Amino acid sequence: MPLPDTVYSAHQISIPPGLLEILKNFTKAAIRTQPEDLLQWSAAYFSALSNEGRLPVKDRLEMNVAAQKKDHGLTPGLLKILHKLLSPKKTCSKEELQRNWTDLCLPMAQLETLLLLGSFGSDIDWMEFFALGCSVLGGNLMSSLKHACEILTEDEEGGAARIPFDTFVRLYTYLAHLDGDVPQDQIDSFLGSLRPQVEQQHGMIKPLDFIYWDNVDSAP
Repeated sequence: MPLPDTVYSAHQISIPPGLLEILKNFTKAAIRTQPEDLLQWSAAYFSALSNEGRLPVKDRLEMNVAAQKKDHGLTPGLLKILHKLLSPKKTCSKEELQRNWTDLCLPMAQLETLLLLGSFGSDIDWMEFFALGCSVLGGNLMSSLKHACEILTEDEEGGAARIPFDTFVRLYTYLAHLDGDVPQDQIDSFLGSLRPQVEQQHGMIKPLDFIYWDNVDSAP
């Protein structure tokens, strides 16, 4: 004989303390991040939350991405999440990168292309991979570096997007060498021309300092 349906009244249902706040924060994070696979991303979100780790959440909704057809590829917001998750240790394992890439519902084919392009082994220098990620976002070398500044900067949104010049030098040099069409003397000349302005800015550089250098542009 089937059991009778149980009817619960409101006073019989106990809501754990903090549940509503957790669900509210989760909903806001999901709206900002717009994951392609909500279930996959949610598992990564709550796993990080339970382990007090860094959450795979965008700082803000990328309106230009949300308003157009999704190509399911890397975006500035997603690369910024990866940077927050993987940059603290300087290097990461290929497996760790693959796991975080999957959690953000990014196409594995794109990751394999970047790993092949950078000739990475089992241990990955994060800033080198980050530079390649910026090259996906930018159509040429200067545009890639502009994206790097906007992702790495501690300036407020819409500000100058300054980053340390040492970081800029590392990213630019890596991409220029990887490109193979930028000779060393041109690299040295370009960096040398920026130093006077950088010194006036206390060792910082912003996109307006270099974006006009069309003559040194090349596609990474």
